Amino acid sequence: MTTIKNLFSTFLVASVGGLVGVGAYKVAGFDQKEVVFQQTPQQNPYRAVGILGGTQPVDFVEAAAKTTDAVVHIKATQSRKAVSNRSMDMFRDFFGDDFYEEKGNKPQVGTGSGVIVTPDGYILTNNHVIDESDELEVTLHDNRTLKAKVIGTDPSTDLAIIKVEAEKLVALPMGNSDEVKVGEWVLAVGNPFNLTSTVTAGIVSAKARSINILREKSAVPIESFIQTDAAINPGNSGGALVDVKGNLIGINTAIASQTGSYAGYGFAVPINIAKKVMEDLLKFGVVQRAFLGINIRDLNTELAEELKLNISEGVYVDSVIANGSAADAGLKKADVIIKLDNTAIKTVPQLQEMIGRRRPGDEINLVVLSGGKEKILKITLKNRDNKKESVKKEARTVADMLGVEFENLTDKDLKKLKLEGGVKVKTIKAGKVRYNTDMREGFIITKIDRQEVKTADDVEKLLKDKKGGVMIEGVYENAPNSNYYYAFGM
Repeated sequence: MTTIKNLFSTFLVASVGGLVGVGAYKVAGFDQKEVVFQQTPQQNPYRAVGILGGTQPVDFVEAAAKTTDAVVHIKATQSRKAVSNRSMDMFRDFFGDDFYEEKGNKPQVGTGSGVIVTPDGYILTNNHVIDESDELEVTLHDNRTLKAKVIGTDPSTDLAIIKVEAEKLVALPMGNSDEVKVGEWVLAVGNPFNLTSTVTAGIVSAKARSINILREKSAVPIESFIQTDAAINPGNSGGALVDVKGNLIGINTAIASQTGSYAGYGFAVPINIAKKVMEDLLKFGVVQRAFLGINIRDLNTELAEELKLNISEGVYVDSVIANGSAADAGLKKADVIIKLDNTAIKTVPQLQEMIGRRRPGDEINLVVLSGGKEKILKITLKNRDNKKESVKKEARTVADMLGVEFENLTDKDLKKLKLEGGVKVKTIKAGKVRYNTDMREGFIITKIDRQEVKTADDVEKLLKDKKGGVMIEGVYENAPNSNYYYAFGM
């Protein structure tokens, strides 16, 4: 992975080689594929005891017992990617079970972990554990199996909330990740390799780590992970990182590995970020994201010498976006941010986390070095649209669900391609088309489920309330005489 030097407002990520998301995936009839997102261990056949401060023993038994009851196993089932670019005959059974049996397109099953955070069944997990799934099944510590539904997701932090219908569940109390110290003992609890209720121990190795793993899913990734050497493996994604008292301080998310299995470095989303994301999703249906409106990078010794500063930590402002929060308050290019409210700012991921926990309309005080002199700026934060108000979740369009942008064809285009109608797929982003087909940008949709398509509005009408299998027919500009077919589930 490459290191990013500049990033707009609250997103910039540094790289750690060989990063893997942590959920385990398996397709019926195929070998298990591993996707890692979690932490690391230490084991003792009787009782795990560490030495704190050289003299005081640390007993992990109480914290482990408290946590395992609140950590669940998640099974996410997703329709298998359908065969494409074949003759119509291959799709005649697409809407029935025979298609899957004969063509080998059996459902893909992913597994991960989750943490019960309320007694009435709200569960925190990773977005990558449940993303694009058609069905969710949760197994509690007492072996009860319940269906779950997705309440909300946030790809920017790789967090999701799901819910089961149950009462009086054991829920983990949330701690304060700001108070977590490097060197502190922690436990990682999850379901690696489908081994339920596995507990591993380690220490906090670092804080505010950015590992460049969320960029594919989000244009504004927020990465400020707690790094630990407690063992995390495939299936641990979405599990709990707790302190020795059993308080939830993070959601296990990723490991650094060249093999897909634990290699000493695990990463968890701080619970203070998760709390804010959860509150927003439950109240507004969408995360309220604040932006400073600046391009930034870490201050280092070389840059500090160039600027004639006597510090080597802070966040350097490369540029300021017009009309943004920072511009309104007078922040300028080449200023160095050294404090946010009462917290010293040393790195970009740290600033990224602090802003990521605010909402549009919140007021903050930034202490900056400007021209070598210290000054305080009072900033009212805005969202990406430069508004201070909270926003409600809007209904997703068909284009959003498919992850595409459409472009209507002109009469000239239709004449050139000898078509009566069609819609061009201008761009392909994260969504059902990318995850379930090998469609390329530039594809021209002419029919959906054998019904003619002439405009983007036709696509919206045909798929808006569609459930089950969808078959898309069309051509490419460089092969207008060859029909291509793509099929997937809605």
